[in-house]
Formats: sequence, C-alpha cells, structure tokens
Amino acid sequence: MSFAARSATQALRAASRRAPRALSVASLKPAQAASYSLFAHAAAAKSSRSAVQGTRGVKTLNFAGTEEVVYERSDWPLAKLQDYFKNDTLALIGYGSQGHGQGLNARDNGLNVIVGVRKDGESWRQAMEDGWVPGETLFPIEEAIKKGTIIMNLLSDAAQSQTWPTIAPLITKGKTLYFSHGFSIVYKEDTKVIPPPDVDVILVAPKGSGRTPSSKDVTGKAKEKAIALGVGIGSGYMYDTTFEKEVYSDLYGERGVLMGAIQGLFLAQYQVLRKNGHTPSEAFNETVEEATQSLYPLVGQYGMDYMYNACSTTARRGALDWAPVFEKANVPIFEQLYESVRNGTETRKSLEFNGRSTYREDLARELKEINDQEIWRAGKVVRSLRPDYKPE
Repeated sequence: MSFAARSATQALRAASRRAPRALSVASLKPAQAASYSLFAHAAAAKSSRSAVQGTRGVKTLNFAGTEEVVYERSDWPLAKLQDYFKNDTLALIGYGSQGHGQGLNARDNGLNVIVGVRKDGESWRQAMEDGWVPGETLFPIEEAIKKGTIIMNLLSDAAQSQTWPTIAPLITKGKTLYFSHGFSIVYKEDTKVIPPPDVDVILVAPKGSGRTPSSKDVTGKAKEKAIALGVGIGSGYMYDTTFEKEVYSDLYGERGVLMGAIQGLFLAQYQVLRKNGHTPSEAFNETVEEATQSLYPLVGQYGMDYMYNACSTTARRGALDWAPVFEKANVPIFEQLYESVRNGTETRKSLEFNGRSTYREDLARELKEINDQEIWRAGKVVRSLRPDYKPE
C-alpha cells in the first residue's frame, strides 16, 4: 500500500554520517491525535536468521524474529537527490548540535540550504565560521522561514515551545515542517506546538552523540520527502518508527543506560570499592576504565556473548550469575522511568528547567558537581596514562 493511501502517522529512524541521533520520518493524523500507529507494522518471522529482501536500497531485514523495512542511501544517488530538491529551499532553524551537522551535510550534498538564527548571537557567529554568509545563506529566523519551502525546526525543545507563537503563522500552506525529535509534537499539551492543518509534517531523527516519518501527509509525498531528506543530511540507512515511539525511546534511553543509569551504577560501584579500602586508581580502573576501554567496545563490535567468551572463566561465571539479579532489581526502576516519560512528567521537568532565565548557571552548577566527584577526578589522572592521551 502506498504511503499516500494511509492516514497513519509514520516515522523513520536512521544512522547518520555527521549529523547525530536516528533519522525518523512520520506523519500526523489530521486531528493531531496523541496516539500514533506504525506505518509498516513489523511481522513476526518464522526464522531467527537474518533474511534480506528487496531492491533499490529498500530492504526487509529480520531483526531477531521481527521483520522491519530499512531504507538505504543507495536508492538516492546524488544526482537524483539534487534533482528531487531542485525547487526547494531548506530553511534550517537553529544551529546547535543538530543544525550544525545536518546543515553541513545537506550543503555538502549540493542542496539549497539557508540557516535561520538570532542575528549577531553566538549561533550566528558559529554559522559564519562554518561559511554561512549573512544575507545569502544566513538570515534571522523569521526571514529564513519566509524564504524556505522546507522548514527544519532544530531549535532546542524548550526553544521550540517558546518561539512557536511567532513561528507558527509563518508556516504557510505548501511548506513542509520538519523536526528531528518528537518532543514538541507528542507533548503538544505542554509545548503548545500544533502544526497548521495544511502542511506536510515530517520527522528525521538521526541517532548518535555530539553535533548528530511522522507527518500529516497533505501532499501524498511526505514519506518520500523524509527519506530523501534523511539521505541529504548524511544518513546511511533509515527505518520506520513514529513520533511517539521516537520520543519515548529517546527520553527513556537517555535517562537509562545511555547516561543516567550508567552514571548511577558507576558511582555506586566506585563508592563501595572505596569504602572497602580500595584506592581511587584501583576503583576507577575496575569500574570505568576496563569497562569503556576493554569490554564495552567488544559488546559494540561483536555482541554481549562474545564479550563474555573473551573474559576469564571466573569473570564469566560471576557475570552470568549476577546479571539476573541486577535485571530483577532494575526492571521496576525502568518501568517507573518509562511511565514518567509516557505521562509527560519528564517533559514538564525539562521544559521548566530549560526555560529558566538561570538555565545556564543552574546547569553549570550541576555539571560541576559531577566533575568534582572523586571518581571523575581520579579518571582524569587515569586517562593521562593512556598511550593515546591528548591533554583535555
């Protein structure tokens, strides 16, 4: 069934070359309903082996028994990509981690990109350093939106909410509204970000740290446009999700094993070692250094079973015995965390904190508290001993 024939909200995730976070492309129901349905529902596979089907860069892959559609860059060679967007101007609003990476990639791919940020602010200065020219490819936000046909809203979540009353009237019929995070749309009761009824709305959410489709399908080409944009901003491949699933997994993961949980676990293990007489260097090495420099890279490259097999028999036995204990202890915490994401508690906390006039000062204070913890002070010395060490 073609995308145009479906009214369901659709999203794509993708891995990107320079722009971080996963690529999502999706469409909203006309009524902007809170719940979203998956465009291509994954079907259970009969075999656990990875089966690959498809042509022209679109494949169906078997992910541990569930089939998913994956869209690859190979279906959008440069000439085709440039021709597809030959009549479009990509107005990239905001020049933070997302805007920086996505903008440079799209420009490198020969697309017509302009940047919209507050004139003479820090982002304006950074954009100029990257070769964006005032009056040609760099404009104040409102002017950039007026000039653009595809409005890439890459402001921070809090800034999207704060600026929406000004931006919304400029998103006129025929334009495409683009996001890289489902936050503003999914939590619209809190953010008040409700797109106009007569524009395509797409989500392209690159996954990855650092400077890294949902849509209301008015034109019938929202998904195609999103996939092409995903390639344009540097994605190697993309897969289906929804605005809702993207933002739930994103907020949940960041607070969980990606950042929040790992800091808590590192600190807890380190503190117990120190209380039992181990030196800071020994406690850090056993908690962080061996994990990040030796074991975690094996998990990332080959999988958890490989890492277990690479360890000593004693380490392997203990890890196998204790893993279920940690799982049982942590499942209730992760369930609590997911519910906090789903019911909007995390969103309201984020909007309140990030909307403060003292945001930067408050954040600096919290980050300093982490920087001052003994575990990370010890870590600076340990890192200096690495063969590939470069002064921070």
